[in-house]
Amino acid sequence: MFAFLSAIALLQSTAAQADATPPQPCASEDHAAFDFWIGEWDVFQTGGETKVGESTISRVSGGCAIDERWRPSNGPDGTSVSLLNHRTGRWEQLWIGGDGRRVDFTGQRVGEAMVMTGYWDDVGGPGVDALIRIHWTPNEDGSVRQSGEASSDHGGTWQPFFDFTYRPSAD
Repeated sequence: MFAFLSAIALLQSTAAQADATPPQPCASEDHAAFDFWIGEWDVFQTGGETKVGESTISRVSGGCAIDERWRPSNGPDGTSVSLLNHRTGRWEQLWIGGDGRRVDFTGQRVGEAMVMTGYWDDVGGPGVDALIRIHWTPNEDGSVRQSGEASSDHGGTWQPFFDFTYRPSAD
């Protein structure tokens, strides 16, 4: 009888374990640090009404990465994949431009903003590379400001490079 009751207890325990939902591997607060950028966006020069493009930002790979599809009004499109590196605890982004170039950015959340930096080959023309620092900052109205700075002296000095505001898409 003891063996029978033990077998029933083992079956019940196994069934309970099978019903338990395993924790999502990328559901931590750190993984959610860049979620404010997720959405369908119309992109404008900051401070103006000139639309410069559209962007679709979504979670992919079981929620472990953020995919960007950039569609500018003029010029080549591009895409990026951003993720929290499980070993370093830092955010990484691989940007691939429609011109065939790539940039590897790394960074972290700083206050409310995500800040990443990477070297961009030929960003100022052939042979003119620069260190680019990008800030993504959520605004109270639900928009996101994405501003970039460039440094040609390895971060000694910075110059404004671009300044966009992502507004929720009107479509």
